Amino acid sequence: MMSPIEVTIEDGIATVCINRPERKNALSVAATNGLTDAWEKIESDDSIRVAILTSSDCGVFSAGLDLKEATQIARDEGVDILSKMRDPFHETMRACKKPIIAAMTGSLMAGGMMLTLNCDLRVGLKGTKVGITEVKIGRGSPWAAPALSMLPQPILMEIVLTGDLMPIERLHDYGFTNYLEDTPDDVRARAYALAKRIAGMAPLSVVAAKGSVRATMDLGCADGLEEGKRLHEVVYASNDAIEGPKAFAEKRDPVWTGT
Repeated sequence: MMSPIEVTIEDGIATVCINRPERKNALSVAATNGLTDAWEKIESDDSIRVAILTSSDCGVFSAGLDLKEATQIARDEGVDILSKMRDPFHETMRACKKPIIAAMTGSLMAGGMMLTLNCDLRVGLKGTKVGITEVKIGRGSPWAAPALSMLPQPILMEIVLTGDLMPIERLHDYGFTNYLEDTPDDVRARAYALAKRIAGMAPLSVVAAKGSVRATMDLGCADGLEEGKRLHEVVYASNDAIEGPKAFAEKRDPVWTGT
């Protein structure tokens, strides 16, 4: 059987692919646990500078929780499917210090939306739809709260209260996605181009930059600023902080060491 999660690493870029096209890339127990494994590997591997999250082409980036498996587990074992997952709300992904780019090659809903909310940049496919459909199936979406920093409050309320799917173009107008592309291959190409740019930057600076923005989202402006200054202490004290200006003065590309 094919692995539900495939991870490839090249030139400092990790590509994580949900590989369940026959189930609309739904998040089974094995897929969810596989994603947790992937984020743990990406976090611990210093050679990885940035990650791309994508999925196999089937018209749907991810349909969210595998409801068929959830029904079977409830029937056979008498427990909720979330109890079988190591990290059902993907907090390991959200805590990852390295940038994550969503290459959304199809429509996304429910848990698929949760995954993209945990990403730092998003590239979408024109003509697809996006939604948080939990109210239609009696499930929950506590993970949707961070979307309030990405979408206007009335729009987020409409999404979570109606469960309706919205055209991705509408959310793009609110700034939810960085780019919209014409084909799945174009989506992946754009995500890779962004990842390549990020992988070429000073690694300590990249990690601190992401951490500062995330801290401000979580703590507010004043406390986020203080946390950002703390996160950047290692940057200013690094060898790369010397190498960057030196390379600029010598009119050459910098050689980053991440130290």
